[in-house]
Amino acid sequence: MVFWIIIPFTLSAVSFLGSWTVYALALRNGHVCSLNNWEYRNSCQTNDSGCCTTFHVPTISWSGTNAPENSLFSATINAGAFLFLVFCIFHHAHILDRNSNQSLLAKISLVFGCVASCGAFVAGNCNPAQLSMLHYLGAAVSFVCLCFYCVLLTSLTNRCLLTGLERYLYPARIVSTVIQVTVTILYCIFFAQEDYFYKHISAIFEWTLSVNIEAFELSFVVEFYFFSSSMLTTLLERRGEEKPLILA
Repeated sequence: MVFWIIIPFTLSAVSFLGSWTVYALALRNGHVCSLNNWEYRNSCQTNDSGCCTTFHVPTISWSGTNAPENSLFSATINAGAFLFLVFCIFHHAHILDRNSNQSLLAKISLVFGCVASCGAFVAGNCNPAQLSMLHYLGAAVSFVCLCFYCVLLTSLTNRCLLTGLERYLYPARIVSTVIQVTVTILYCIFFAQEDYFYKHISAIFEWTLSVNIEAFELSFVVEFYFFSSSMLTTLLERRGEEKPLILA
């Protein structure tokens, strides 16, 4: 049913528009510097509006640290985390209905997706200026689990016949997954450095990860076009069948 494509489309749109709006607000208010800026100083004068320090590095997290953009940042991350959780559950139901022999791999991917959603929720509700440890822990868990989730969903694209367009979707998702994993590793390496130059590169990598995962999610518009509400019944029926086995 065409109606269900609203899930991946809304997920990508909310994440993309919300995060870049937060960045634009932070940039306008002087809370972060432009992604095009490569000049940083150790300190700035009070009236020097164009000066940048490590407190102005335009990471996604730092863009949503100060008011008023921090409210939109939390709202965007919360909405994205919820929509991503719905996305994971619905895609899992689709696989169980069409390719039940891949149920184990589908369940593993669902676990990684749910953990990634929870990590994003923690990161979005813990201000990095006040609860930095919780924020970065949630972000780290989310980034790592997203890598595993992308790998598993790409593998399922190759193993499951859901749309008949897998010969086009599979190569595209391989490219997206390789980018996600590679850039995540590079992001972690550069983020840990103290030099301003490397901090700025890590910020660019973080925005690259954001855009890449949004494109990856958007590609599932194809699968959700073939989704139907009856597939959720399959998921509920399987849970009902598993309960007697657990009790036995």
